[in-house]
Amino acid sequence: MFTERLWGILADSFFKILLPGLTMTIPLTVISFSIAMVIATVVALIQFANVKVLKPLARFYIWVIRGTPLLVQLFVVFYGLPRVGILIDPFPAAVIVFSINEGAYSAEIIRAALEAVPSGQLEAGYCVGMSYLQTIRRIILPQALRTAFPPLSNSLIAMVKDTSLAANITVTEMFMVTQRIVARTYEPLALYIEVGLIYLIFSTVLTKLQRMGENKLNSYGAQRG
Repeated sequence: MFTERLWGILADSFFKILLPGLTMTIPLTVISFSIAMVIATVVALIQFANVKVLKPLARFYIWVIRGTPLLVQLFVVFYGLPRVGILIDPFPAAVIVFSINEGAYSAEIIRAALEAVPSGQLEAGYCVGMSYLQTIRRIILPQALRTAFPPLSNSLIAMVKDTSLAANITVTEMFMVTQRIVARTYEPLALYIEVGLIYLIFSTVLTKLQRMGENKLNSYGAQRG
């Protein structure tokens, strides 16, 4: 099965696939996830504070985004918006969609983490003269972070793999490069396994970083306790 020709193709394609992973897949993930965390925190705080006017809008946003496929969202933004005169390049379109999509899911994670903090913590902040925002920033959010960190880390790992969907809107990331090599070499099985292994390497590194982060947060919490 693995002939000399096939080994040569795999060796030649490895860095051709890895390079867009480092220059496109990882930047796409980092930028999108960073924006998503801002969106998620704002949306979660709106729900946690029970802001009457904005809370229904936040719930509507989460309902729509979580209820529709990510691939459909990519197509709506990249292929659909040009019909109304809005043209967006592939990479920015992918960033927008991944950020909005991940923001909805992460907002629920952060909201649950905020609600898991005992209500007495908020009252304690008021007792020492802190405002609501000061109490949230200095007391509630740091505690919620420890609860939210593992599921948010899992979401980040999932996003690395989901970026392969960006190939459908012509973003030249790892999966699209692999598809082009397959079209030229007619070796789909070996090449798709190879790109899968590269995704696995990225995910493994992130998993190690997740464990280090959890250990650091746990040790910090133990010191404060």
